[in-house]
Amino acid sequence: MQAIQILTTGGPEVLSLHEIPVPTPGPDEALIRIEACGINFIDTYLREGRYPAPLPYTLGQEAAGIIQSVGFNVSTVKVGDRVAWCGVPGTYAQYAVAPANRLVPIPDEVTSQQAAAAMLQGMTAHYLADSAFRIQSGDEILIHAGAGGTGLLLTQIAKSLGARVFTTVSTEEKAALSRAAGADAVILYTQTDFAAEIKRLTHDRGLAVVYDSVGKSTFEQSLTCLRPRGTLVLFGASSGPVPPFDLIRLSTLGSLYITRPTLKDYIATRADLLFRANDVLQSIGAGTLKLRIEHIYPLADAAQAHRDLESRSTTGKLLLIP
Repeated sequence: MQAIQILTTGGPEVLSLHEIPVPTPGPDEALIRIEACGINFIDTYLREGRYPAPLPYTLGQEAAGIIQSVGFNVSTVKVGDRVAWCGVPGTYAQYAVAPANRLVPIPDEVTSQQAAAAMLQGMTAHYLADSAFRIQSGDEILIHAGAGGTGLLLTQIAKSLGARVFTTVSTEEKAALSRAAGADAVILYTQTDFAAEIKRLTHDRGLAVVYDSVGKSTFEQSLTCLRPRGTLVLFGASSGPVPPFDLIRLSTLGSLYITRPTLKDYIATRADLLFRANDVLQSIGAGTLKLRIEHIYPLADAAQAHRDLESRSTTGKLLLIP
């Protein structure tokens, strides 16, 4: 089978197409023929070596497809089932093996491309709004990267919960997408100091929560946007990691909270996984949660997909098709 692997860490140029054996499912595992796989920033961190991985390494952690065979002791899925999953390495490939208890059934009204696009970003948006900080009706919140895949989904979920949503984006095109997702006010951070604009928009009240996937370039100003006892949810670092930080500043800025969550801890049990995945997929199937799939690449073009993602010029979701 074909797979995109890295033999050494580095830039997008280290991604290369290889012929490797089709994996065999072991006990409690299933073999899936991949119909679509998602591209995510965590893939770039692994490619760069920011997150260590054994080499050679097949990238990708999110996909959807059809079960081809199952190993011993598998009862939750069967051959022919359409399933989606995330958090299991090796999805930039034509086939992958995954633990059966991490596979989620895809509703009939949801396509494999939609499912692959929704698993990581959809469940991330779900746990951010439901658990990392539980949004209440009337909360004023800020979402950085408002036109990204997670930002667009989080905006929709936050609005459904009754929040007043502010977002930051880099261009007028992205601003239009963010508004279409329901944002109440969109700030072009390339033209306006977002922290000063938030103070103006809230009449200096400050925000209940800031959702920050950007990291280094937004972290300090994000803190100043919060009301006393507000929460900064730092769930990514697309601009680079946040430098060391003196915790006493949380006190001086108003007894603030910071959390650095990751999806795997919010879907650690099968019950949590099914709760979040089913909620997201059923909302997509019903049309109440709308995905934006911006670009679909053939598997061999994974390097270009990474370049596009890291340019921060993309909106919505990027997919690979084996």
